[in-house]
Amino acid sequence: MRITLPRLGFGGAPLGNMFAPLDETTADATLKAAWDAGIRYYDTSPHYGAGLAEQRFGRLLSKKPRDEFVLSTKVGRLLQPTSRPENAQPFVDELPNKRVVDYSADGARRSIEDSLERMGVNRIDVAFIHDVSEDQWGPQWTEYFQQAMQGAAKALTQMREEGLIRGWGLGVNLVEPCRMALEQSDPDVFLLAGRYSLLDHREALDTLFPTCVERGVGIVVGGPFNSGVLAGGEHYDYAAAPDDIRQKTWQIEAVCQEFDVDIRAAALQFCLAHPAVLSAIPGTSNPKRPAQYVQQFEAEIPSDFWRALKAKQLLPEDAPVPS
Repeated sequence: MRITLPRLGFGGAPLGNMFAPLDETTADATLKAAWDAGIRYYDTSPHYGAGLAEQRFGRLLSKKPRDEFVLSTKVGRLLQPTSRPENAQPFVDELPNKRVVDYSADGARRSIEDSLERMGVNRIDVAFIHDVSEDQWGPQWTEYFQQAMQGAAKALTQMREEGLIRGWGLGVNLVEPCRMALEQSDPDVFLLAGRYSLLDHREALDTLFPTCVERGVGIVVGGPFNSGVLAGGEHYDYAAAPDDIRQKTWQIEAVCQEFDVDIRAAALQFCLAHPAVLSAIPGTSNPKRPAQYVQQFEAEIPSDFWRALKAKQLLPEDAPVPS
């Protein structure tokens, strides 16, 4: 791998008021709990709460020694002050900023500069080109993708060569843009949200991860709990979980109960077992969760549990599992 990351990180979307408003005291306590639990990789984006998540991260991270943590953020949306919040789904009670889609080279550089200012830090380690995918933009997504390859990707490659960032890639919810980026550019790492989990893994296993291993390109798994359904929640892919997903989750939970395994530990450790995966970054707005994530990451899970999941065809035979 050309880049290394801590195995367990913190995903910043919930701190942008995802699904529900969050008071500043709780936001600060959640980030402090993550730091106190030993988590040293933090991922955020201007998109999360229209700058709100970055602002909250900055209150913690700007006071910490810069070499003690790894920080990634996104490019592709510039923020402009406006009279009232956009409250773009799934975020609520955002900062009063308007998002301006910009995948150009100049836009990428400006986005990094704006993020540095919002967070009060002097560098970004990894920059992800955000949401160049069909789920965000519909049929015109390929136009945005080409703009990003001709613009932001080239700027970020140059910034990497200049030593301004350690690496770059895409931050997306779908596999296809990652495959295309490997064909057209020279990324270091992808943040792939929700597409490598106990519930959804086949496409990534078959079409993306082998090439990543071959080329030394890493994967950061976002949404290892698939927006919460694998952690006792109601959401899958940022919306209410459909019946088939609930059914598969219940089947996995039944095996977990049989072997006395926490489904959240299983979800987290499954993601990290693949050799392409560098890090998993569950997010939360609950100060109790970061320490629990560390416990789940370190929990002992018997090999028979993984064999049972495969025997019941809840995992494919070729899926790597923890040894």
